[in-house]
Amino acid sequence: MRRRILAMVLSAVVLLTSFGVVPQVHAADYKASNLSLLEKLQRLTRKLDSQQNRLASGEYHNVYVKDDGTVIAAGSTKDGRCKVGKWEDIIAVSACNHTVGLKSDGTVVATGQNGSNQCNVSKWKDIVGIAVGQKHTLGLKSDGTVVAVGNNKNSQLDVKKWKNIIAVAAGGKTSYGLKSDGTVVVAGSNSNKQKNATKWKDITQIAAGHLHAVGLKEDGTVVAVGSNGYGQCNVSKWKDIVAVSAGYYFTLGLKSDGTVVSTGDNRMKQCNTKKWKDIVAIAGGTYHAIGVDSNGKFYFSGNKGYGQREME
Repeated sequence: MRRRILAMVLSAVVLLTSFGVVPQVHAADYKASNLSLLEKLQRLTRKLDSQQNRLASGEYHNVYVKDDGTVIAAGSTKDGRCKVGKWEDIIAVSACNHTVGLKSDGTVVATGQNGSNQCNVSKWKDIVGIAVGQKHTLGLKSDGTVVAVGNNKNSQLDVKKWKNIIAVAAGGKTSYGLKSDGTVVVAGSNSNKQKNATKWKDITQIAAGHLHAVGLKEDGTVVAVGSNGYGQCNVSKWKDIVAVSAGYYFTLGLKSDGTVVSTGDNRMKQCNTKKWKDIVAIAGGTYHAIGVDSNGKFYFSGNKGYGQREME
């Protein structure tokens, strides 16, 4: 029953997001002590999902959807990945070495590296969710099916048979779909046993790094599969998590009190998030991370050599 309730909530979020509803999050939403953890997660899911969709971190750049539906980007301009200045009516973004934006009318725009046709999304319609991998792009349709373009050398585009999907995530060469029953389907590379995500249950959100995947459970705990060479899958002790994001070789978790936990590769100090407060959205990139608080202030960690912190 609890799983079905969460699935209904998440499905409602997908539909709301498709109509451009972007609620604001305030600290009080985290602290309602008279609510059960499930009720808190339901409340936060309605709001945080939209916030998470508005923030993305790619390969040396960051992207954010402003309240008016326009988009700002900072960092590497290679292949035109930051050419988002003319985008309008955007409700969600996703990024790697290319940047993709979901419009309020269910169409999709893209810019950046297109060597594998990963930006060929102009004909997509009825899209309610997007995810970007290293050289491929996923689109979640309003009927729960998924479309995909880009590199398919590892069968990461083999998603045509997926049904009842409520969220998608894309890793380096792997695609993930979250089903309405809280389970996960996977296509593509299994080089580091990423397909073990199909064993998960009670999942409410998924995120993917280069060679690992992370799942947020309805009880606020987190599971992870795949490469763990930097400890990016060491999330078993995390609690009270309301959102997750995966960088290249690291993982971020947003807690119900607005703080952020992290694990994995910290060579560029991308996991130095302990001082972040009142955060409502998080995103992990290649060697950097970004968060935004309830007042719209950005927090940064990790690599800044490409100007990816110049988001104001």
